[in-house]
Amino acid sequence: MKRVSNVTMRRRLVTVFIFAIFIFAIITVRLGYVQFVIGDVLMERAKASWSRDITFEPERGKILDKNGEVLAENVSAPTVMIVPRQIKEPQKVAESLAKILDMPVKDAYKEITKNASIVRLHPEGRKISEEKADLIQTLSMNGVYIAEDSKRHYPNGEYLSHVLGFSGIDNQGLTGLELYYDEKLRGEAGSLSFFSDAKGQRMPDMADVYDAPEDGNNLQLTIDSRVQTIIERELDLAVSKYNPDGALAIAVDPDTGGVLAMSSRPNFDPEEYQSVDADIYNRNLPIWSTFEPGSTFKIITLAAALEEEVVDLYEDEFTDDGAIKVDGSTLHCWKSGGHGHQTFLEVVQNSCNPGFVTLGQKLGKEKLFSYINKFGFGEKTGIDLQGEENGILFKPEQIGPVELATTAFGQGVSVTPIQQVMAVSAAVNGGYLYEPYIADSWVDPVTGEVIEQTDPTLKDTVISQETSAEIREALESVVAKGTGRSAYVDGYRIGGKTGTAQKVGDDGKYMSNNHIVSFIGFAPANDPEVVVYLAIDNPKDTVQFGGVVAAPIVGNIIGDSLRALGVELSDDGLEKEYNWPDQPRVEVPDLIGLTRSDIQQYLVNLSIEASGEGDYIIDQEPKAGVKVEQGEQIRIYFAEKNEDEN
Repeated sequence: MKRVSNVTMRRRLVTVFIFAIFIFAIITVRLGYVQFVIGDVLMERAKASWSRDITFEPERGKILDKNGEVLAENVSAPTVMIVPRQIKEPQKVAESLAKILDMPVKDAYKEITKNASIVRLHPEGRKISEEKADLIQTLSMNGVYIAEDSKRHYPNGEYLSHVLGFSGIDNQGLTGLELYYDEKLRGEAGSLSFFSDAKGQRMPDMADVYDAPEDGNNLQLTIDSRVQTIIERELDLAVSKYNPDGALAIAVDPDTGGVLAMSSRPNFDPEEYQSVDADIYNRNLPIWSTFEPGSTFKIITLAAALEEEVVDLYEDEFTDDGAIKVDGSTLHCWKSGGHGHQTFLEVVQNSCNPGFVTLGQKLGKEKLFSYINKFGFGEKTGIDLQGEENGILFKPEQIGPVELATTAFGQGVSVTPIQQVMAVSAAVNGGYLYEPYIADSWVDPVTGEVIEQTDPTLKDTVISQETSAEIREALESVVAKGTGRSAYVDGYRIGGKTGTAQKVGDDGKYMSNNHIVSFIGFAPANDPEVVVYLAIDNPKDTVQFGGVVAAPIVGNIIGDSLRALGVELSDDGLEKEYNWPDQPRVEVPDLIGLTRSDIQQYLVNLSIEASGEGDYIIDQEPKAGVKVEQGEQIRIYFAEKNEDEN
């Protein structure tokens, strides 16, 4: 038997010891690397494999008008979340949930037995009422959770619907401002994480982790609810009276481009958008609709002619016999037989087509179309809403004498309402073309501090201030003495222009007795604070003229808006000229203090309704100084004379 020497044994022991130390060192280094270098990463991976997340949706930012009135907000709408592996009696749980959520038991059973870590009960369990959520929580079913959630609420219903748009079940913006500013409104989601073992059972010894959602910012608009309410009211009245194919209205601040109001018909309730045709909620007519503008476009021809000094409104004259021949074509005036001999100011007042054809010819196609382009036609205005159209202009090579002539009075071109209102704003505000906008500022939902403010964007200076002043004067005379007289409002200086545009049918020909009638007005005429455009598509059972249908509506909108905005009355404007059978309004006299016998002299032009006992008038409505239609009823209140009075 061979014996191992002590030296050899020691060598072997040393070798084994060294090898053991080496292995131990490797293990130690590895443990240190795992513990101190990648420990956090491995822990996160472990947590991820153990954890189950319940999502907490952020509060979507509110949408407010310029005065802070809420236009879109959120209301609580909890959501049912299921952890299938924690449910021990699926049939019983399914029956309980089905009863509360009004869904088939088989559907509930299918959801809660899915091979998934977490199931969101969809759609019956999405955004449920607080009452249903309380019932589910009362049952304390293992594996059934109620996640805090919300849904969008529009407190004013159909009010401003096309502008606001709406959001979907996941609080994502789908149309309108909700879509355009979705990223800033929606915020960042949070979560509640709990830990479970490989069998899906909750690990009670590990604390839940809550990551709070980050709410979206509030959006404050340029919209003024006082003006918006008036426009909504007037459009509703117009629809009721004329049963049109459509209607729209816009009001803007001409000094900034901020939109004060915008609405169209038909409209819809944003919370019930699924019940209406997509053609209704996808078409915000003031920015989407394109049509021949008609005579409202004459303001651009007028601006170009005055800026280029090709006409003097007071000195130059024009004779209209009802038609004008251009390159073999006969273009007619809207008034059969024409307007006869007139100054060019009267051409503007009378909206005389042949007169404006003459202005277009004096300008020539290069100059006229250069101004049309400068005023922003043929391209998008840049308003912060989805779906804006460009409009259609003649290509340069298509413009002949007839195209030049028809363009001069608003026929043959296609524009959007928002283009028109911004162009006219530039014509009357001193010549400054602004980009329209609706989002005024972003506000922190907690502190109320303004995070971001929108500054007006000046795109171009299109005419001089002197020319703008001439335009304001001419358009004020249109309302006082011309085709826009029905827009006249006592106490306010209003300027404006009527429009009556023919519509093209499917056969490419103009339709008969089917027009878009419109009016664009501004006030006060000497220093405009608001510009309003209104168009009614094919009003029924009426004469289809802008001066008959649209002008009085715009007069109501402007008059009520100026009063709501606190604009003071003025007595230095042009007096309205009345044509038969119209009669001038009469001023309500001061009747307070008079006796019953004294009022007989006032019964000629006014109807009086009396109430109260006694012989002396102590109050009246309307107040003294207000102008009313002849024959309108005045209410007076009688009482006995106070004995303390001298």
